[in-house]
Amino acid sequence: MQKKALVVIDIQNDITKNYKEIIDRINQSIDWAVKQDIHVVYIRHENLSGGTRTFKPNTRGAELVSDLKIVSKNIFTKYKGNALSSEAFADFIDKNEINDFYITGADAAACVKSTCYNLRKAGYRVNVLSDCITSYDKRNIDEMLRYYESKGCEITGINVLLGSDSGIYEADKPQHHNIK
Repeated sequence: MQKKALVVIDIQNDITKNYKEIIDRINQSIDWAVKQDIHVVYIRHENLSGGTRTFKPNTRGAELVSDLKIVSKNIFTKYKGNALSSEAFADFIDKNEINDFYITGADAAACVKSTCYNLRKAGYRVNVLSDCITSYDKRNIDEMLRYYESKGCEITGINVLLGSDSGIYEADKPQHHNIK
């Protein structure tokens, strides 16, 4: 296995709004990662606070969506926005010496944002698949892409990855993304 991971964040039943628009591309990214011998990791969010209605433990809403391709047992639960707050995920990264991440999922302005920020802060290389993320308010996505770039993340898309079978870092190739 390469020292890389594709991370699928919070594609759960309670993320009903907008995830259907990206699920096919996320599944394509999973196929790409398998072909490239890259770890595939799924992050699940659970809300423990009493006042919330979503992502409650042991509910259908907290389960990964049925149309998400599951290719590994690398499923980690977090209780905060940042995926690194999951000790099991952090241990998985250390054990597998992962230093390069490809990020997909929801929500671009919350959990994806926090995870990208904290991965970069910890010195990891972060590649955000711009066409494999969504948000409750999709108008925030361009702003979030600019934010990720400002924190040192590379922005790429699934079509760029699918055009590569070499395993070469996509960030080393010319990037064409639409940030306004």
